[in-house]
Amino acid sequence: MADTSVSTESLGGEKKQEHKGRKLRMAFIGCGGISETQIRALQTMPEVQILAGVDTDPNRLETMKTKYAINGLYADYHKMLKEIRPDAVSVCTPNGSHAPATIASLQAGAHVITEKPMAMTPRECQAMIDAAKKAGRKLAVGFQYRYHPATAMLCRAREEGEFGKVMFVKCQALRRRGIPNWGVFGQKRLQGGGPMIDIGVHVIEMAHYVMGSPRPVAAAGKTWTYVGHKPSQVVSMWPNWDWKTYTVEDLAVGQIRFENGAIMHIEASFAAHVERDVWNFTLVGEKGGCTWDPPAIFTDRAGTMVNSVPAYLPNCDFAALFRLKLRNFVDGCLYDKPLEAPGEAGIAVQKIIDGVYRASAADREVAIK
Repeated sequence: MADTSVSTESLGGEKKQEHKGRKLRMAFIGCGGISETQIRALQTMPEVQILAGVDTDPNRLETMKTKYAINGLYADYHKMLKEIRPDAVSVCTPNGSHAPATIASLQAGAHVITEKPMAMTPRECQAMIDAAKKAGRKLAVGFQYRYHPATAMLCRAREEGEFGKVMFVKCQALRRRGIPNWGVFGQKRLQGGGPMIDIGVHVIEMAHYVMGSPRPVAAAGKTWTYVGHKPSQVVSMWPNWDWKTYTVEDLAVGQIRFENGAIMHIEASFAAHVERDVWNFTLVGEKGGCTWDPPAIFTDRAGTMVNSVPAYLPNCDFAALFRLKLRNFVDGCLYDKPLEAPGEAGIAVQKIIDGVYRASAADREVAIK
């Protein structure tokens, strides 16, 4: 590594100012659209230097070179890791490559942030966590909605006892007609599933976080495919998807039972006959409840049913969420600050998603170990 890299010794809790002048040397494995969102966020952080990009598509590598002035361009991440020896890697590949790319990067001595979902299965997630511990490196999962001001507000409310014992959470990530017409989102062998693992993961993650991250013990669920495997028939925001290779679900519905007795109901769709798209969760506790969108708390006060809404929350768009999650990762790598979404958070969510898919395949409730 070059002299600007962060040594193992420098991660032992030194003060931030002692790192003045150092750069976190980063590389990207996977150079699709989500990597560009990350790069734009990282360009606001002067202590980050992006040295390399890996992709099997030459056009994506050309974009990295011409648009972002990244000159270390590779088709093989093993070669990149050996020649560049980055301090940190962001994995932005299809889901099926998250685990092998992450493990290889950790074994090469790099910290890693992987986009959601963490991997394809809980077993893969555990292998990633084990590799990070063995290498003494940081492993983060790209759960940007964990950093949303509404999520933070509701977490504080739970910590302050506003909800009491949480009994029930309803998660909804519904698109009326939003089947991706780019990438490999419709191919189960590369993605692991459809809307449940792609967009449901976000709402599940932030709802589970607000609940206090209880341990899931059982899952029931069902998935259906009835639109995506046919040619596009109606006007929609993303028409003409690749229906011939479409092997994932259009709609998934699941129910998770937790060790503390709480229940989570999940609805996720790429294509569902609903009035409008929905991105929300609702929580019900013994003392109070809440919704994420709009952020509101429902409780009883002074002998009256009261709805409380924030007078102010910071404006936080998609780009801002990426800056927040990458800021946390960079601070974790350079200054040994705690990660807000470590690998352990990723495997908990993966067990929920995996449980719903297994229950659907088995047509019965399944245990989550």
